[in-house]
This record gives sequence, C-alpha cells and structure tokens, in this order.
Amino acid sequence: MIYKAMLFDLDDTLLNRDQAVENMFFILIEKCYEDIKRSAKIEMLQKFKEYDKKAYGDGDKAKVFEAFFDEFPTEYRLSSHDIQDFWNNNFPNCFSINQKTINTLNTIKKHVKVAIITNGSTQRQRAKIIKTNLDRYFETIIISEEVGLIKPDKHIFDLALDKLNVKPEEALFVGDDMEKDIGGCQNANINGIWFNPYNTNNTTDIKPYDEINSFDRLISYFT
Repeated sequence: MIYKAMLFDLDDTLLNRDQAVENMFFILIEKCYEDIKRSAKIEMLQKFKEYDKKAYGDGDKAKVFEAFFDEFPTEYRLSSHDIQDFWNNNFPNCFSINQKTINTLNTIKKHVKVAIITNGSTQRQRAKIIKTNLDRYFETIIISEEVGLIKPDKHIFDLALDKLNVKPEEALFVGDDMEKDIGGCQNANINGIWFNPYNTNNTTDIKPYDEINSFDRLISYFT
C-alpha cells in the first residue's frame, strides 16, 4: 500500500508528557515548598504523577493539586482559584521535543502529508505546539475543543482526512492510547500504529495494525 498521509497524537506520542509533568512538579516545589530533602522529593514526585494520571483528560486540575497539598501540607498552598492559572501558564512551557522526533518528522514529510489530532483544551494544546515549534511541521492540526469532537469519535479522524484530501486506506495514525487513538482511528477505517515505548501489555480487545517502541521505526513505512 502506498500511503499519502500520517496522522499523529500529541501527548505521549510526539511529546513526552511524563517528562513535562515531572518538570511541572519541580516548578510547584520551587513555588510552594521550602527545604525539601531529596528523599522526600522522590516520594512527592511519585504521588504527584499518580494524582495527575488519575485526572488525565480532565481540564480542571484543582483535584490534582488539592489532593497533593492535602498529603503534603504547606503554608504556601495555592488557592483553588489560582491552581488553574498556574497550570495553564506553566505546563505548556514544561514540554520540549526530542531531536530524533524532529528528524523522523522531516523524513516522513518528504513522502506524505502529516497532521496532528489531539484531545484537550485549545489554549493548552496550542501553547504546547507553539512552544515546541511543531506548528512548523504539520499541514493540519486538529484540537478537540476547537472542533467540538473528541477521540475516539470517528468523525474527528474523518475531519483530518477531509482536510488532507486523502482516503482512510491512504492514511496511518500513530498514537499511544489504545482506545482513544487506535480504536478511534480504526472506527474511521484508518490503520493504527500503537506507539508503546515502555512495552506495556495491551489489556484491550483492540488489535493495532502495528506496534512500535521507537519513533524512528515509522520511517520504514516509506523507505
């Protein structure tokens, strides 16, 4: 099959969200805590990541921070009102892009059209994309809040295909979430490649078209 487009998820596919959450944690520690021992920071970081993971996909981050402040009290606790601004203003700046990812994108772009389909708020997702200069690489960027559709709804994938003027069988989608990304794109008859860098087990009934643990393996589809 000769492909004409490759579509990408954003968080934990193009961008390492886990590293960004860790960066966000250290910004929080610097702002709200004093003289924390290294051993305590390790425990606090683990808990912060756990709370974030439980609330992943929820635009309101108050629950994450309030649960964290309850477990690790501080006199510099952010108010519920301030938490969302703190997250929105700082979190996009916690992202950076791997040079290997950029090199792979540049190679893929020589062969096919490329697009991003991401769930999330327009403000935060757009800020991440601009901060990492990803807007320079993609013909189409679709953010769920902007278009009123959310993965795994097949219509958000259909929208990307329409914008790129390609058929479902002419496209591949790359994402880390088995249900939202792979299940969603397959609902739209697009072959889904599961990006699984940590080699986690697939606990769903969804069968990806292919599985990769290294981003540069995508090049093999065009060479």
